[in-house]
Amino acid sequence: MSTLLAVIREHDDASEFLNWPGDFDLDRSDHAEDVHLASGAQLQGFAGDGAGGTYFFCGEGGEERPIMYADSEGSAGLVAIGVPELLRLLLVAPWWRDCPALTLDESRKASAEYLRDLPDLFDRRDRAAVSLGLELPSESEVLEQLRQTTTQASEDYILIFTPEGTRCEPLFEL
Repeated sequence: MSTLLAVIREHDDASEFLNWPGDFDLDRSDHAEDVHLASGAQLQGFAGDGAGGTYFFCGEGGEERPIMYADSEGSAGLVAIGVPELLRLLLVAPWWRDCPALTLDESRKASAEYLRDLPDLFDRRDRAAVSLGLELPSESEVLEQLRQTTTQASEDYILIFTPEGTRCEPLFEL
């Protein structure tokens, strides 16, 4: 059985959309800073973005594990439970990092900016979703899922900057 991460590598429609505008690159899995989870659970980088942010699997297991995102500015937070949830976020709202309060208004403004530069964005997104075998939720549903995931994260998902022993700042203003 092929994993979704392997499917991304096999399908140009998916990998190209996820690389941009998704800013999600499976070849960028090393985080520039030494970090660990406060709980001591395993933290495994598996993808990154062009600005130095990293996506991490938390704990043991496969693609069903919780996923944390840490940016290069010292902020981090749980963003998905499993790869399918993360991919839905990246496909529906690749501008999610431009929505610090996770509001639909923020998302629509960011969406309009992306569409000016990428008028075929939704067609490309839909082709990527088909190649990944994913049904896509609405923009409001994906933002609500992200809000639930990030606000329900327990102390198990606190990222620590190892050299100083300090907590990373939250990703969102909730």
